[in-house]
Amino acid sequence: MRPSSPSSFPSSSASPSPSRRTFLSAAALTGAALALGTESSAHAAGGCSVTAVGRPAAEAERLRLGQALRASEFQPTGRYVPAGRELRVHVRPYDGLVPTLWIGQWDYYHATLKAPRSYPLAAGTHTVVDPHGGPVYLTLAGDGERAGVRLVSGSTPMPVFRLGRTREAEFQDALDALTDVPVVELHGPRSIVTLTREGALLYRDQDHAALLRLLETIIDAEAAVSGLDGSRPVHRRQAGRFHFTEVSVVPSGVGAYATHGYNGFPRAYLDRAITVEGLRTRGWGLYHELGHLHQQMAYKPAGLTEVTVNIYSLAVQRALGQTSNLLTVNASTGLNHFQSALAKFGTAGLSYEKSFGAYEKLVPLRQLELAFGADFWPRVHRLVREENPQSDPAETAKRYRNLAVYASRVAGHDLTGFFAHTWAFPIDGEGRAALAALQLPTPAVDPATLTD
Repeated sequence: MRPSSPSSFPSSSASPSPSRRTFLSAAALTGAALALGTESSAHAAGGCSVTAVGRPAAEAERLRLGQALRASEFQPTGRYVPAGRELRVHVRPYDGLVPTLWIGQWDYYHATLKAPRSYPLAAGTHTVVDPHGGPVYLTLAGDGERAGVRLVSGSTPMPVFRLGRTREAEFQDALDALTDVPVVELHGPRSIVTLTREGALLYRDQDHAALLRLLETIIDAEAAVSGLDGSRPVHRRQAGRFHFTEVSVVPSGVGAYATHGYNGFPRAYLDRAITVEGLRTRGWGLYHELGHLHQQMAYKPAGLTEVTVNIYSLAVQRALGQTSNLLTVNASTGLNHFQSALAKFGTAGLSYEKSFGAYEKLVPLRQLELAFGADFWPRVHRLVREENPQSDPAETAKRYRNLAVYASRVAGHDLTGFFAHTWAFPIDGEGRAALAALQLPTPAVDPATLTD
């Protein structure tokens, strides 16, 4: 399965510009259970038993949430298979469904090893041989059904830290003992972090429980601004985890990327992804890439792909008590991004897409929160999910139109002036007519005057 349309940020700084994109495209103790991804692993080269649990497929979840990219549907086993080794598998489909087994790592820009390989299973015992080897995962599309999978022989345990189940000393012992296994993983309730052994050893001194708790806080912040409050079935949190993986190759000038199923980070970024202090204070790149897996399609024309993504990045900054990147002062002008954008209002030929810099384009999206409340974007997300408007990626005008119309409906005010005039968004005639048809009052306070 080839991922498409990776989105990325540049490698030039710890708090990268949101405007840059790359090319378009996309364990268990013997007898213990893997229930919804909460697996355990024995430090033994023998077999292990896991129980795969049915959950909605990642693509079905993407469509339910109206998002551009799929999250992960992998259930990790904590086991590794060397290249070319026979993996003997015994399957018991307790509730009639049979899982799929996957072997390998995500690495989109690698010359050959771009993605894990899938192996459909069947009831009974059979053998799988993967030419490249790698971590072993399971997927089972369903709704709570269970299937037992025994990895009878051929796999070995990986060093794995499981939040709430692994003590730091145990993890460190595994790193020292399992030196022939080239992959290390960290597992949280909603996260999988896959690292090379070399990458993990660079930062083995971290408090891995604190790191995974911080990662869960970041994921929670992005879910909250996405309006995933469970108030209706359509607003429940996504079924799968988010997969953060160390990759060997990124395009020139790119710091990290997002695509279907995972976020990819080169080793040069790991100091901000797998260290507690780095992730807490300099992790904008990870917040940004995770944001791509929350973006909704309805109001994401190509020109906003690297803009609306930072609705989620800013939400994480607020959750972690950081100063907003929008308040960063340009040393040459002495202005922050609110101030520099304001100075351009009313100038001849003003164009939202062409006149404003990367962070300046994010300012109006933040101003809508300042004007209409911290729940503005959660309400937009929920309304979009409920109505599920359809659009093609090439329908730029429609998606800009959706942004203005949904924003006005949630705000309860006519935002034609804000979008089409002050900020010079490309709202076409059909969009302006749709806004007028809402018959909403103009805001008492112009949102474009508001700043953090």
